[in-house]
Amino acid sequence: MTEQTDLSGVKALMFDFYGTVVDMQGSLVKAITPYLESKNYTAQPATRVVTWWRRTHFENSMIDALLGREHIPYREIGRQAVDHTLTRAGIPHTMDEVRDLVAAIERLEPFPDVIEALTTLKDAGFALVILSNGDPDMLEAGVAFSGTEHLWTRVVSVEEAGAFKPHFTTYATGAKAVGLAPAEVLFVANHAFDCVGAKAAGMHTAFVDRRKRPFGNEHYPPTLVVDDFAHLAREIVHRVQG
Repeated sequence: MTEQTDLSGVKALMFDFYGTVVDMQGSLVKAITPYLESKNYTAQPATRVVTWWRRTHFENSMIDALLGREHIPYREIGRQAVDHTLTRAGIPHTMDEVRDLVAAIERLEPFPDVIEALTTLKDAGFALVILSNGDPDMLEAGVAFSGTEHLWTRVVSVEEAGAFKPHFTTYATGAKAVGLAPAEVLFVANHAFDCVGAKAAGMHTAFVDRRKRPFGNEHYPPTLVVDDFAHLAREIVHRVQG
């Protein structure tokens, strides 16, 4: 499902952060496991509890974007999601515990192939940009923790657009932040919905298919499908620079 599209006009690669650059699922499972053990919770594995957490967070973010009202911060959406998830699981908890778990989002490990691949792309002359649903302060902390802060031209929070991705204004805001037209940007994400949003906004897209799942949208197919960041770097250098 890779298009034979001319990418010679691409000047920047724009990345989703949570789940694409950093391993959100794996890192949050590590963070929540000792907490669940402290609660003697064994009804569900930690990975399932984290999946509930992330799914609830995603759904609430989408609701917020669709309502078109005042933008609720990512951290607050996270608190609501964790509180709901722990309540659903029947785990007694305090809001301080909820806040501590949400703070783990600022300490996510990058996927092992990320830093080398980003370095290759930066050395090849591309501007590298983050466009994330995270709040600005959460992203500042998370990018520093990931060890990638020296690689980015710009880190853009959707707070600047006042809406969560995949609202079209978020991608326009990201392109404007680096002075580029959407067609000059290749958006990279591990999430199909993010690639769909970026493609609909006029960007090229690369779907990082780490989980080997179908993309699921024929109307806005990705320009590229890659296995991981190493594959992405090879493909981009080959197709854009020849």
